[in-house]
Amino acid sequence: MLQNVSIPTIVGAGLLDSINPCAIAVLIFLLTYLIALKIRRKVFTIGLVYILTVYIVYFLAGLGLLSAIASTKITVTIYNFASIVLLIFGIINIKDYFWPSESGPLLRIPESKKKIIEKWTKKASIPATIVLGSLVAAFELPCTGGIYLAILAMLGKLGWSFQPIAYLLIYNFFFVLPLLVIWLVMYYGQSSEKIKSYFQGQKNLLRLVMGLGMVLLALLMLFGLV
Repeated sequence: MLQNVSIPTIVGAGLLDSINPCAIAVLIFLLTYLIALKIRRKVFTIGLVYILTVYIVYFLAGLGLLSAIASTKITVTIYNFASIVLLIFGIINIKDYFWPSESGPLLRIPESKKKIIEKWTKKASIPATIVLGSLVAAFELPCTGGIYLAILAMLGKLGWSFQPIAYLLIYNFFFVLPLLVIWLVMYYGQSSEKIKSYFQGQKNLLRLVMGLGMVLLALLMLFGLV
């Protein structure tokens, strides 16, 4: 099993994690709501606060788990466990694309949490947006938590040092990169309805791509190639 984790692996996994429908859907809903209320001036500030909060909370959660993994003597066991979890998550996403269930995708934000997210979205304030970003970062783990766990298991093999922490910072930048793009596009005047409609049309395809990427990464891990 390789002991080094490459930058391309970190970047690729971060981008794979980033296409999850959960965080993107909340951002589009939040910005569309602000635009509909004719308070476009808030789109820049609120959008940025949301993205920064998701980044910070996701990073801190990863940092805590990385510390725990690196401090154990069973990093290889955790690595193997993470690869199996990732493989299962990937297969579920692929299954949901080809054979969707009536209740919707299995890996999604629980319905019970969506009302909480909607409540904080409609407050349209900076404190509320910080709460919203924190909730989304926590609630979306059922969507793509397998990818994050896999990366943390890889980084845990490197021990507790500057390198894995730096890699974690890089990973989370690419995790929020699509959010940054959507935020800027909507701020500079692209129709929110067009973006919302496009996202809805591509949501299932994104889930398939994410599932295929999860399976590929899991197989690379299981065969000791990353």
